[in-house]
Amino acid sequence: MELTYKLEELPKAVDTVLKQLNSKVVCFYGDMGAGKTTFIKAIVKALGSNDVVSSPTFSLVNPYVTEKDTIYHFDLYRVQDVEELYQIGIEDYLDSDAWILIEWPQIIADLLPETHSALYFSTVNNDVRSLKLTENYCLT
Repeated sequence: MELTYKLEELPKAVDTVLKQLNSKVVCFYGDMGAGKTTFIKAIVKALGSNDVVSSPTFSLVNPYVTEKDTIYHFDLYRVQDVEELYQIGIEDYLDSDAWILIEWPQIIADLLPETHSALYFSTVNNDVRSLKLTENYCLT
């Protein structure tokens, strides 16, 4: 699935993507400023969390809660060695039934479950983003 949307159409774009996902493990790809964190903020809200969403660039993972689920938001941009992720129990997160939203997942491509989704973002202009959703495939 491919989708182009204006920033004011973000809730509708998130709704469309959520309906297409076949996994609660979702990888987010794209250049800095392409809209990954903004999209994740909207996903967390759409899933029913009232938590304040911020990028976990330095903490690696931020948890959010809803009435039905836990959501773990990972930002692996600064991770240099996968061992750092083993130390925080990345495998336990991936094996859980929680939502797992991962920015910059390239370093853990070999650890991802067979069933997962990947979203690749690109900037069309200041107001417009484009995304491509793929299932069971991780872009590198």
